[in-house]
Amino acid sequence: MHTNYNLPENITAILNKNQRENDDSFQELIREGGYVPPHIELLIDAISALSMGKNILLKGPTGAGKTKFAETLSNLFHQPMFSVNCSVDLDAESLMGFKTLTYEAEKQRIEFVPGPVTSAMNGGTFLYIDEINMAKPETLPLINGVLDYRRTITNPFTNEIITAKNGFNVIAAINEGYVGTVPLNEALKNRFIVIDVPYIEGEQLKNLIQTNTQLTNEKTIDLFVTLSTDLIRAVSQGKLSEDAASIRALLDACDLSVIIPPKRAILRSIVDKLEEEREQEFVKNLTDTLF
Repeated sequence: MHTNYNLPENITAILNKNQRENDDSFQELIREGGYVPPHIELLIDAISALSMGKNILLKGPTGAGKTKFAETLSNLFHQPMFSVNCSVDLDAESLMGFKTLTYEAEKQRIEFVPGPVTSAMNGGTFLYIDEINMAKPETLPLINGVLDYRRTITNPFTNEIITAKNGFNVIAAINEGYVGTVPLNEALKNRFIVIDVPYIEGEQLKNLIQTNTQLTNEKTIDLFVTLSTDLIRAVSQGKLSEDAASIRALLDACDLSVIIPPKRAILRSIVDKLEEEREQEFVKNLTDTLF
């Protein structure tokens, strides 16, 4: 989806200068984009940092649009983007690649299949690391050299020293305070420019619902915008967990409400995802006041 951001002339010039050109490789990995920033400064700052070869860390609540933000940057720079989804099971093979047996002219040989880190470095593309604070602390130091000025890494499986090509950048995202996450150590955090990504609200959220869901009834859209505002306020007051205010979940509810009643759409998309009965009842009560 194309979005006109009305960026300042100097930022547009920076984008034009740094866009990938005359390269058809990995075209399928150039993402669609369509992120709507609460403040245009978020996009300006991210573009500025990436154009200078700096890594960016998108920090914010779940469902605030961090992945869509990263995909939009891929789209704006015309840059393919490889992805890593972190978990406690993330290991060197998941990052770097692995060796496998292949056959050539009936002869067996060992071949290295590159992972997202090596592919992005060799291709000079973006690398997106989602939920980076879900990875085990001993795993991520493997790529410290990738994230600093050296832009190099020694492949532990081939002993090859890989130096990233021009255009390579790392975009990472974190949800802080979730079960299974660990605080980023200072050595890792200092390798990023941090951008706080808040929820979108008000007129921007209304536009997002109109352009990203099948819901067209303006009165119902306004009610969903009001519900989102109430949920975000309740999260900020500590009455609800961040999951309750997920914009992604709200958009799902909007889509479902085209076919089923809004209350049931909210139940399926938001309420039933919450762990605590107290929170479920709170959201149900909010819903009853609006729909």
